[in-house]
Amino acid sequence: MRYALSGAGGGFARTLLAQTPRIGRLAPAVLCDRDVERLRGMLVELGYAAESLSVCADAGEVSRAVEAGAVALVADGALLSAAPWDILVEATGSPADGYAMARAALTGGRHVAMVSKEVDSVAGLHLADLAREHGVVYTTADGDQPANLIALVTWAELLGLDIVAIGKSSEYDLVFDPATGSVTQLDTTVPAPGLAGLLSLGSDVRSTLAARAAAVAALPTGATADYCEMAVVATNTGFRPDVERLHYPVARIAELADVYALREDGGLLHRAGAVDVFSALRLPDEASFAGGVFVVVRTGDPVTWETLRGKGHVVSGDGRYAAIYLPYHLMGVETPVSLLSAVLHGRPSGGTEPRAHAMLGGRARQDLPAGTVLDMGGHHHDVTGVQAVLLRDEDAPADTAPLYLAAHTTLARDVRAGELITLGDLAGTDPDLLHAWTAGRASRATGSPVPHASR
Repeated sequence: MRYALSGAGGGFARTLLAQTPRIGRLAPAVLCDRDVERLRGMLVELGYAAESLSVCADAGEVSRAVEAGAVALVADGALLSAAPWDILVEATGSPADGYAMARAALTGGRHVAMVSKEVDSVAGLHLADLAREHGVVYTTADGDQPANLIALVTWAELLGLDIVAIGKSSEYDLVFDPATGSVTQLDTTVPAPGLAGLLSLGSDVRSTLAARAAAVAALPTGATADYCEMAVVATNTGFRPDVERLHYPVARIAELADVYALREDGGLLHRAGAVDVFSALRLPDEASFAGGVFVVVRTGDPVTWETLRGKGHVVSGDGRYAAIYLPYHLMGVETPVSLLSAVLHGRPSGGTEPRAHAMLGGRARQDLPAGTVLDMGGHHHDVTGVQAVLLRDEDAPADTAPLYLAAHTTLARDVRAGELITLGDLAGTDPDLLHAWTAGRASRATGSPVPHASR
């Protein structure tokens, strides 16, 4: 089984390319990255034979290289289709480019495993329509949090568990050192002596969480990537945000069942069916949640769950809720599961038919004048001057612009601080991406049947 890979020089792609030689049934055919020479060097570093790597400039070279058993390396995504392969792993992170490559693969009768959440948050519904029309699979990719969480939800629903909340941890733990009274997030350390007295939730969960948030206020909260990933999860599961900025509680793993209880039971949630993100708080010698995923369920039979509590499972103090979690995401090391499942069995990585349950939008962080270019950049693909928000479908005005359709456009008019960015605010939107957004939303509105896609 052979795959094509776009964004092949990136970090996620490297983890897949490193794992592939260990799986006899899987091999790369065509790899696309703008910096082909850097990509070639990375592959040699990973142990691929230099003579098996062919830098190709046109379709004929790609076809001949793959036919001869080499791996074709290309800088132009339009060349991906010049050779036979079974599934595209789209990992560029570029909304317009990634959409174009995924669309070409699906309409050409090839499967797509989508790593670029930026693409999925705008065009995922339409790409799902194209996959259905052409008899192929469009799926999230195992190893990234959306697919892992979707699969965990699918498993829990299969078992009939009564799910109240689902989610993941933010990318970087908050590591509190009692000896110094400081907390570290990645490479930033700030004083937070107040956390020493807040390591236990106590009887007033929301009060403790508010005090913890205040104690670590000097550290950033709410990465754009988190909102985007949870938008993908919402689309594929029907779980939706409880609040548009998400709660982001500073919580320890053992507390998740108490934190994500309904408000009437002392927790954070206004309603059941929530998708959320928490900031994992731990001590230096405690294991990380490692960007893992969780579901919180109502327990039902108290004897069963007291038995499970005794075996170390996370059950709330009152016994009404339990948290079930996977404390890892292994990036491309896990992605072969999705590739083999799609190609060999015609199955996506869990979930239901995607619907327009929620959307990733953006609010202006400050007054933004007409002419502002909404650049996308940084590790988390932030958009200039815009705060990502996750909106329940019924709370989003019809003209709200998806965040990554707005990326790289120019504001056609002034937008005041706090206002949602709308389609009418934007000049220079990519027409194909705009079509994908509007067509997908129209065909897969909540409650409507899933139609055949239009070409």
